[in-house]
Amino acid sequence: MSTVVDAERSADTEAEILGLYRKHLSKGRATVAELFGSHMEIESQGARLRTSDGMEFLNCSGYGVFVMGARHPRVMSHVRRQLETHPIATRILLEPTVGRAAEALSSVVPGHLNRIHFALSGAEAVETGLKLARANGKKRLVSMHMGYHGKTLGALSVTAKDVYQRPFRPLLADVTHVPFGDLDALEEVLSAHPGEVAVIVEPVQGEGGVILPPSGYLPGVERLVRTYDQFLILDEVQTGMGRLGEWWGADLYGVTPDVLLAGKALGGGVMPVSAALANRKTFSPFDKDPYLHTGTFTGAPVLMAAVMGAVETIKEERLVSRSAELGAKLLPELSAIAHRNLPGLVKEVRGQGLLIGIELIEAGLAGELLIELFNHGVVGNHSMNGSAVARLTPPAILTDADVSFLLDAFDKATRALVEQSARMPEGGH
Repeated sequence: MSTVVDAERSADTEAEILGLYRKHLSKGRATVAELFGSHMEIESQGARLRTSDGMEFLNCSGYGVFVMGARHPRVMSHVRRQLETHPIATRILLEPTVGRAAEALSSVVPGHLNRIHFALSGAEAVETGLKLARANGKKRLVSMHMGYHGKTLGALSVTAKDVYQRPFRPLLADVTHVPFGDLDALEEVLSAHPGEVAVIVEPVQGEGGVILPPSGYLPGVERLVRTYDQFLILDEVQTGMGRLGEWWGADLYGVTPDVLLAGKALGGGVMPVSAALANRKTFSPFDKDPYLHTGTFTGAPVLMAAVMGAVETIKEERLVSRSAELGAKLLPELSAIAHRNLPGLVKEVRGQGLLIGIELIEAGLAGELLIELFNHGVVGNHSMNGSAVARLTPPAILTDADVSFLLDAFDKATRALVEQSARMPEGGH
């Protein structure tokens, strides 16, 4: 069997797969692939990614998924064992893996958030959080400008980006967007509707372009929520599981929400898993009726095995503190290189832990920087809401050699970008 699969994989060509993208998936996705040379990724391990033409890249991409890199041996061991015994459950009988995964996850979250609903995607976790708010009597929603929470209809309603919302309106009613960092604007809404509002906010706006909160902002949000008897959903789908140099942004900023959302790195870089965590009182509507909010693959044993492997790996290998250490080293170095090599083209390099954003003066330059990074062996991401920001989300398993490689590649990429910019006619970015 494996020989047949290997033969089939080796027969794939970039042109054929590009054609399948155009025919069956998305012409837009095909165009993006072409911008990066139509390379075809076929293998990943740790911090490295390999393509069908034998090239190797340092993977600082994945939108926050790879906190522990790809195919970490500890996570893979858990998943393989479950895959070979009982990957999908009936959801009628008791199944131990989901219970153990819930126990493991609840051991690393703040407060008493020990009731958990597992799902597959971040957007599904957001939907769970919004439904918990509704089930607790909160009919109005507040989210932040530049916030990103997903693209299912409920999640899209609180994703404050017109280009994503416009084709699908009307969305959920009674949704208000206020500026991230503006407590006065938030209080104006909360004070006008006491006891009726759920606030959803990210500790750091990842897709917004790595926007860090002003000092005291998150505690201020929680204070206002409690003052006006409201409801707080903290979206940690991208920031959680050690990405910020703490287990959660909630720990970093000293807040305890009514619902905490997890995802991306929760599956250990191996499986798609998300979760909504709440305390007993908040979760009580779901406790009363086990069929009120369900999903066929919720808590599937093979996914739960990945969760256990992920939590175990982060604990045993001290990846939370490693994320903080690496971020403290990388951020000033990347900032110095950017400001030295891109005078007049870079606005700011900012970040927290291993969530790092490089903001250019315009969106086109951010895209060109990502291409130049790719040309020098590093894969990064754009920011969906902050289009002028190139984003790096390296894994916490980087070695000293990986760090040197990343800094050298960034130096070369920024030099190439400024040379390319100098050759362009004025206004030609």
